[in-house]
Amino acid sequence: MKITALETVNVEAYPQITFVQIHTDEGLVGLGDTFFGSATVQTYVHEVAAPLLLGTDPMAVEAHWNRIFTQTVRGGLSMRSAEMRGLSAIDVALWDIAGQALGLPLYRLLGGPTRDSLRVYNTCAGYRYGGRRPAGWTANYTDGQSEGPYEDLDAFLNRADELAESLLSEGYRAMKIWPFDQFGPATNGQQISAEDIARGCEPFEKIRRAVGNKIEIALEMHSVFGLPAAQRIARTVEQYDPLWFEDPVRMDNLDALLQFRQSTRIPTTASETMSTRWQFREAFERGALSIVMFDLGWVGGLSEARKIATMAEAYQLPIAPHDCVGPITLIASVHLDYAVPNVFIQEVVRAYLHGVYPNLVTELPKVADGAIRPLEGPGLGTKLLPDLRKRPDANVRVTRAE
Repeated sequence: MKITALETVNVEAYPQITFVQIHTDEGLVGLGDTFFGSATVQTYVHEVAAPLLLGTDPMAVEAHWNRIFTQTVRGGLSMRSAEMRGLSAIDVALWDIAGQALGLPLYRLLGGPTRDSLRVYNTCAGYRYGGRRPAGWTANYTDGQSEGPYEDLDAFLNRADELAESLLSEGYRAMKIWPFDQFGPATNGQQISAEDIARGCEPFEKIRRAVGNKIEIALEMHSVFGLPAAQRIARTVEQYDPLWFEDPVRMDNLDALLQFRQSTRIPTTASETMSTRWQFREAFERGALSIVMFDLGWVGGLSEARKIATMAEAYQLPIAPHDCVGPITLIASVHLDYAVPNVFIQEVVRAYLHGVYPNLVTELPKVADGAIRPLEGPGLGTKLLPDLRKRPDANVRVTRAE
């Protein structure tokens, strides 16, 4: 079997998601995705990665990862680099081909199952959270429009008590919110006032009054604040016994992350903004984090995420894969969850599961009673919707073997 073509698909309705398809001479097509900077990812896939892959054996997944990383990524370890994002999507697509060729779902190909069930938490984003936003937006951006019942970003800002009750009614026992982000830009994250801290705590107050401790609340901090402000927020929020503090500071100074972790009794989770085992190794060695979060579409794909999970296990640390990006990243993450032993929880966005992802792919994992199961079809177990490439807002590019 040989690779005959690399294809990228992007639709204007979801401008940040880039799908990568790898075609073979036996008719198998592998699928991956990544998020952010679609144009640069497409350029990387077609002009840089394709010459290294066309005509080769798609089953040599590890060899491909090492060759592409060594020859094209080098020191570009940021998840914002087009190289890492493109490599991540390519790697997942190659694993998808391997699973299809062997007739196994990826979690079984990777040695699973390691569990019968896995709990999820709902990240309280809305339907358009990953789309285009006005200049100067923060992660609290909401335009007041509603596309359905799961405008959870607007809900956690204004009706957090009702939101918690809604989530509990659907079986969710954990949620994630970010009510402090809105206060960062005014001071470039260097300080936060007592008044703004009190406002940021309002959703926690409402949730605890409405449902008590029946639901866990994780605080996403999005690396908005510097260390002193982040610590001040943490000291106040501790009283609500949050599930974790996520990305409290930027990951460009792991000593600052360690200082934060040591200043609070609540677990520190990091980071979707880190890529490759080498960055995570430094964080593990410093003892800078409590729960390991990565995004398969940014970290280096399934191959790299699996290595990081194994490293984390050696440090007695659990993983909590990220999902706020694309359907393939979620699907691949759930396969990984069921193939490694040290998973804490899986992120999902119910607005995406019901309002975004069904518009893109044929099959999605089901969430029931607050738990998620992997797809059972060979490989990833899903495909792009047949008509997606034909949409008037679709941008499709193919590079074939000569």
